Amino acid sequence: MNPPALQATDLPEGARSGGAARAGQDILRPGVDPQLTSALLARINASVSRPHCIMEVCGTHTMAIGQFALRSLLDPRLRLISGPGCPVCVTDQADLDRALQLARQPEVLLATYGDMVRVPGSGGTTLEKERAAGAHVTVIYSPLDAVDLAAAHPTLEVVFLAVGFETTAPATALALDRAKERRIRNFSLISLHKLTVPAVKALLREETTVEGFLCPGHVSTVIGRAAWDFLARDFHRPAVVAGFELIDILPALQQLVAMLEQGEARVVNAYTRAVREEGNPRAQQAVAEHFEPVPAVWRGLGWIPDSGLGLRAEWKDFDAGYRFPGAAGQEPPDGGLGQGQVVSLGGAGGRCRCGDILRGKATPLDCSLFGTYCTPQDPAGPCMVSSEGACAAYYRYERHRLPGQAGGARKL
Repeated sequence: MNPPALQATDLPEGARSGGAARAGQDILRPGVDPQLTSALLARINASVSRPHCIMEVCGTHTMAIGQFALRSLLDPRLRLISGPGCPVCVTDQADLDRALQLARQPEVLLATYGDMVRVPGSGGTTLEKERAAGAHVTVIYSPLDAVDLAAAHPTLEVVFLAVGFETTAPATALALDRAKERRIRNFSLISLHKLTVPAVKALLREETTVEGFLCPGHVSTVIGRAAWDFLARDFHRPAVVAGFELIDILPALQQLVAMLEQGEARVVNAYTRAVREEGNPRAQQAVAEHFEPVPAVWRGLGWIPDSGLGLRAEWKDFDAGYRFPGAAGQEPPDGGLGQGQVVSLGGAGGRCRCGDILRGKATPLDCSLFGTYCTPQDPAGPCMVSSEGACAAYYRYERHRLPGQAGGARKL
């Protein structure tokens, strides 16, 4: 028996409001207990006997770790590094360039989330700058807003630049249903939705120092805990699905360190108030009815098989690439899939290290542009633009670690 049709109330909070980062503010926010926090930190640090490297696969975790100053409070042998957990950051330069090209067409109104309008294209321009030059570009908070825009502007072609992981794809599917129900003919989209599991697999197939994973809570509400079992089964890596409060992250790290110290590899759900074993069947069905896995190119990771979501053939009338040939997606290179080829690492003449940061090969502090040429006010690459970007998190909370920067580590 099929699950009931997806409704807006079935979506995660981040998907309803148009961004996963916002969901961290909406989901349960328990108070911080200083004594409990100190005890958890002491237990984690006491259990570390050798160096370990843990990757968080969610930009909201990256922000939370910076906000709580965990890197300065944990044993220095426990390295926490960021991965490809920011959908704006992993959007390839060429995909952004075709959105810019489309926005310049006078009959097009391009709608997208706020972070996307400030990401520099290959020529240094942005959707924000194109809007200042007269292009029809608008920021929305939900895919349903784009459908409403199309209804309100029947003489324009409204194109939704759909960016996000599994968390936001169900909302895009819902928007397609609404557009079809309302017989809105001037609505289409460019699907840049991506799937996290294939990207993590691609990371682990290349040489990496990552030993364990802090798995994304928002994504896992949709795909379920069991979707991460491959980490233990195929790669012998322990993982914990965690929420975003301090009281979520510290117990998750404690479990991860314990497994690493003991040589165990299991996938634990430490976010049971939001994540189920099987995930959200309604959301999964909605995505499957509208999208199918396709090869996708990720900034820093290259082409990864079945890591993107393309519209199914029956929804091609809503595909902007079908309506506007210049907006069609990239074609993967012959024999290049899954080879980890690095493409379009960033801007600033190739000096931007967003690609390396997304692969866990560098931290923002390793980039020569960080905090000087590249700041939130004048970003060189997407990792500094996005509210889920590692560079934005480091700039906001950890730039004191750079030589010559004022400030000190925060204390709890």
